Amino acid sequence: MADCIFCKIIEGEIPSSKVYEDENMYAFRDIEPQAPVHVLIVPKKHITSLDGCSPEDAEILGKVMVKVKEIAEIAGITNGYRLVSNCGEDGFQTVEHIHFHLLGGRPMLWPPG
Repeated sequence: MADCIFCKIIEGEIPSSKVYEDENMYAFRDIEPQAPVHVLIVPKKHITSLDGCSPEDAEILGKVMVKVKEIAEIAGITNGYRLVSNCGEDGFQTVEHIHFHLLGGRPMLWPPG
């Protein structure tokens, strides 16, 4: 998508602090971290949100889930983490490209807030 900020980050048009990259995904540090470690994991395929997923997206999303542990280790998370995907306006999704917030480096409170 030509106007998608995450697509532009993946393509290198917008700078980012890369944590991990392979043929399926790109992970980078959030510029407004909500925890000591806050990494965004973005599939390279443009999928708008969890609500925008189709059966064809199961494989790539599965690959993202399998890599979370490795990305957490690379990012320096050593004692657990939270993985979040916001969906839609009420879910506070601000970029219409599915992505996962990997948060760690401190105890995660519940409910979040």
